Amino acid sequence: MFEWFANTLRTYPEIALFLSLGIGYYVGGFSYRGLSLGAVTSTLIAAVIIGQLGITISPNVKATFFLMFLFAVGYGVGPQFVRGIAKDGTPQALFAVLVAIFCLAAPIVAARIAGYDLGYTAGLYAGSQTISASMGLATDAINRLGLPPDQTKALLDAMPIAYAVTYIFGTVGSALILALLGPKLLGIDLVQACKDYEARMGGGKELGGEGSVWHRWELRAFRLRPSARAAGMRAVEAEGLVPGARVFVERIRRNGKIEDATADTVLQEGDTVAVAGPRETLVNLIGQAAEEVEDAELLDVKAEGLDVYVTSKDVDGKTLYDLAQLPEARGVFLRRIVRGAVATRIPILPNTVINRGDILTIVGRTQDTTAMAKLLGYPDRPSDVADVAFIGGAITLGALIGALVFKAGGVPLTLSTAGGALISGLVFGWLRSVRPVFGRIPSSTVWFMNSIGLNMFIAVVGISAGPGFVKGLQTQGIGLFIWGIFATAVPLILAMFAGKYIFRFDPAILLGCCAGARTTTAALGMICETAKSQVPALGYTVTYAVGNTLLTIWGMIIIMLMT
Repeated sequence: MFEWFANTLRTYPEIALFLSLGIGYYVGGFSYRGLSLGAVTSTLIAAVIIGQLGITISPNVKATFFLMFLFAVGYGVGPQFVRGIAKDGTPQALFAVLVAIFCLAAPIVAARIAGYDLGYTAGLYAGSQTISASMGLATDAINRLGLPPDQTKALLDAMPIAYAVTYIFGTVGSALILALLGPKLLGIDLVQACKDYEARMGGGKELGGEGSVWHRWELRAFRLRPSARAAGMRAVEAEGLVPGARVFVERIRRNGKIEDATADTVLQEGDTVAVAGPRETLVNLIGQAAEEVEDAELLDVKAEGLDVYVTSKDVDGKTLYDLAQLPEARGVFLRRIVRGAVATRIPILPNTVINRGDILTIVGRTQDTTAMAKLLGYPDRPSDVADVAFIGGAITLGALIGALVFKAGGVPLTLSTAGGALISGLVFGWLRSVRPVFGRIPSSTVWFMNSIGLNMFIAVVGISAGPGFVKGLQTQGIGLFIWGIFATAVPLILAMFAGKYIFRFDPAILLGCCAGARTTTAALGMICETAKSQVPALGYTVTYAVGNTLLTIWGMIIIMLMT
């Protein structure tokens, strides 16, 4: 039975790939106190074990999924990467660059002292810094060295060995160093620091919206009493009775029949009207002067929140007050204005001027938002459909640029197709955020490209290196593990002191900046748990975007430096 199973996997290696994924994601889902091996490490271990059967897989499979993964990484962090550098995140971006240099230097020092070859050095770097993606660029760099095939294979086989041995402490150790050791080394009361930070910032959390049971704008039903002032008025006149707020009569139930209201609809005694407006207005003003009733059928209205990219020349330069007077604006509420490449939030005031290129988030009935979106420009409605033509074209363009080779002093320099795909993702991800008229990739698709792309690559690496794994682990295991501790701990300790004394980050976000620059999500989770606050995560975004890019590229740089 076992022989049949082994022969089947050798004949159909695609089965071995999916078996590795299944085991990896299943085992990686288990955790202890918030820490787990994760899908990547579990997939690698499963693939290495399965690889003992001597399964051969085309390297083209690995390359294909890796390009998909790198593009998804760039697409996901591109907006943060560009905005972080262009806006007030420049110090955090520079900090991430410095930490990335620490992360590159420590494994090189360890490898020089220990005498490791290129394969073990690349694996030591990838595992100790928990940056799995760097192995793809390191693989490309090794393949370009022009070494004999058997020597190249030996180097590539050594890489996952070193990665697997050092990744465990790279994950667990970084969390312990930052969350537990860090506050003591820096003399920080992390809990109090976060409370002070929240107090200074005034808790600017935006209430309402998707996922919240409280909504800023609501639709409520009121019955017009005989004494109601609105009786006999047109809807637009009745709406003007409410001072300082935009309210709209959306629907009417009259003599048992429901009809949509227009600005000229005349209200009558006994009508039940569905009124949309700010919640506090409906509750505190109208609710005290009118009889509110429950009418589920009347209030059963399709509504949406919609991002609209302003492209209309007719709208450009107009104030919000001007736009509010247009017939298309009736029944539409403005939730947010975002402007420019740095996504600056613009105040919503009557004299606020709207420019072409602004992104407005509007809320209202579907027919109302559709009419307003047509007036403003391009509606960006959520969709489960990915722009596959865009994905294919962007990856192709990036890979073609990355395939170009330039020589400096006889040394070939190239991004490689993988590096080109990453840069393409960064550029097009940012462009999509500022001009959402093309390139939609739903978050679920980005997750699939990111997670499956990387783990398919890791599975191929593990299966291909499986036969040489046990032997290499026996000869290098203990020493490699110790050097992995060194390569993990030193950059983090240096980063913490640099963040405190050179960049002078607020103590509340300092450790979050360190976790982001080292792209260690497990550490961020433990830091927030220790802080009893989510404030440390404010330092994670920009540093993660920069760090994730540089640490991935270092996979190629470390081979160049060690050659």
